[in-house]
This record gives sequence, C-alpha cells and structure tokens, in this order.
Amino acid sequence: MRALRYVALAGLLATAGTAAAAPVTYKLDPGHTMVLFSWNHFGFSNPTANLGQVDGTLVYDEAAPTKSTVEATLPLAGLDTFVPKLDEHLKSKDFLDAATYPTVTFKSTKVTSAGKDKLKVVGDLTVHGVTKPVTLDVTVNKVGPHPMMKVQTAGFDATATIKRSDFGVGAYVPNVSDEIKIRITTEAHDASAADKK
Repeated sequence: MRALRYVALAGLLATAGTAAAAPVTYKLDPGHTMVLFSWNHFGFSNPTANLGQVDGTLVYDEAAPTKSTVEATLPLAGLDTFVPKLDEHLKSKDFLDAATYPTVTFKSTKVTSAGKDKLKVVGDLTVHGVTKPVTLDVTVNKVGPHPMMKVQTAGFDATATIKRSDFGVGAYVPNVSDEIKIRITTEAHDASAADKK
C-alpha cells in the first residue's frame, strides 16, 4: 500500500510539474512597458523617444522558450519625446506620417536560444507601411508571481538596431542618423488571471 501511495504521489508531482511548464499567454502591461528609440542629431546629441500605449500578447513557455511568440501594436499617438514640437515633427509626413500610418507593429516569426536567459527573437516590424525582418536580442529578467498584482508575470528587456531608411523614413540622412537604436523593457501578466480581476 505504501509503495502504491508513493507511485500515486510521484504521478501527481509529475502532473503538477507538467502543468507549471505549460505555455502561458501574457498581456503586455502598457504601464510597465517602454519602447525607446534613439538617434544621432547632427553629431551633437542623441535624442530619445518613447512609444507608449503598447497593446500586445506574449505566449511564453518556460520549458521551451523557443516555442514562444509575441505580437505588439504601438500607436503613434503614444509617441513622446518630452518636446511637443518634436513629437509633431516626428509624426509629420517628413518622418512617420502618423495620419496615414497610425501604428507600428511587431510579430515574431522565430525564437532561438542565445544562452542562459537570452533569446533572439526574429519578427516582422511594420513602420510607415513597410514591413521588414528585425532581430531582437532579448534578456529574460524574471518569471513568477508578481508580489503586488498577485498574478503570474514575465519581465523582459530587448535591444535592436534598424535603419529607418529601410522603412521609407529617410529624411535628413546622414545628418540625422539613419541608424536607430531600440531599447525595450516590459512586464506582462497572465492574461487569464488578469481577465478575472
């Protein structure tokens, strides 16, 4: 009987372990997500803008991270450089033409491991109506229960470099750099738990 109980307990533990390792669908938290991009301005400075108001979904599998996926939409209405006139200029037809192309989107197509807690996420980035493949270098910061929100949470940082002229946004190159550096930090919460709140 005792041996049978041990077998049953082992089975329960194995089942629990499998459940814990299942993929989780997370909703990106716009209040704890920053998508920063920076450029060089005539060699004098390196301004930065934030694309806020992100709306996105992340499916993350701790046991098999390379099976993970992410999709995000960033409305240009959320673009913020902390300089209102610069915001207007970046949204104008000189650059992003937000009236015609109101969102930036990213959809992953492939995830590969790049070491402990490191991933390379390849995806389609659409800016200014042009879609190009981009690779994000991702660091998995932490996955676990959020101490304040009481839901399963995943946190990531990511970086990438793109050429804006590839997306048809080439005004003032090379005086204003073609190269755009992107830095992302995000928290995402278990979508099923968040729906119940």
